[in-house]
Amino acid sequence: MISKNIRSNNNQPFLLRPAGKDYLWGGRRLNDDFSKGMDLYPLAETWECSTHPDGLSVAANGMFEGISLDKILKQRPDFLGKRWSAGGMLPVLVKLIDADKDLSIQVHPDDAYARRNENGQSGKTELWYVLDACKDAQLVYGLHHDVSKERLRESIGDGTIEKYLQKVSVQKDDVFYVEAGTIHAVGAGVLLAEIQQNSNLTYRLYDYGRMDSDGKERQLQIEKALDAANLSGSVQPKQPLRVLKYRRGCARELLCRCRYFEVHRMLLNTERCREMVEYRSDALSFRVLLCIGGCGVAVINDGRMFRFFKGDCMFVPADSVQMRLHGKGAFLEVRG
Repeated sequence: MISKNIRSNNNQPFLLRPAGKDYLWGGRRLNDDFSKGMDLYPLAETWECSTHPDGLSVAANGMFEGISLDKILKQRPDFLGKRWSAGGMLPVLVKLIDADKDLSIQVHPDDAYARRNENGQSGKTELWYVLDACKDAQLVYGLHHDVSKERLRESIGDGTIEKYLQKVSVQKDDVFYVEAGTIHAVGAGVLLAEIQQNSNLTYRLYDYGRMDSDGKERQLQIEKALDAANLSGSVQPKQPLRVLKYRRGCARELLCRCRYFEVHRMLLNTERCREMVEYRSDALSFRVLLCIGGCGVAVINDGRMFRFFKGDCMFVPADSVQMRLHGKGAFLEVRG
């Protein structure tokens, strides 16, 4: 339980401690590059901001330290903002992903399919922001052309499915919007941040015959995947037009705006202006700040301060108190 005196406090931002996942395709970079300090290998994903029961993030500092984010929001639904507080559910899940090996060829269902077939759960549309990529790294993004359900099912059985998959070269700073129903996969050598609906529904179409930790082939969900997938040919994805807008000590650009979330990249640099950047959320929605580079300090209006570093994730409640940021770094800013 959260004490009454905590519930009565102001809407102050706080850092989160993520949950880690040791899926077989992961690597070392989340520990090596982002200092996650997790005793997992491989470390494939960190769920940085999550209220999903499969991987809860926990407040790492401030008045809520040690309390999971889902419990905080149950007690303080106003932290979600006017747009989301009625439902009382955090609509997003923010991850870091290290694909040391290819991920499975997979599909996420849309809301309608998930509600009908997965006990009322939400679907999963997501955004990928590429933090780094090795030379010749690729993603799978949809199909080259229309394919029937029957033919795609046969190709899974005879191992020829890859000839139908559209593969896209990827490099650092690329952005990909992956709508629910899109057949997709992250390729080996890609490090990315993922912003998605608050869902963990994944249907595997094909997994190269790989074995799990028990020596068994990983489970596929072929029929559900084929039912949920868009089997029409996909347009080759193009990078969106991005325009940096500057103000003193800070610049930002819009990466994506959809019905589920809005994502900006924010660049902080107060080295020369010698002023802190003022930051707060509005009453409509919470914000999540994922630091993808650099470091600095956050100062709350009551004088409390904390440091942030590359890989840290901050939850900013709706209608938050004034916060000032100082340092040199880059963030992904997520709004519901």
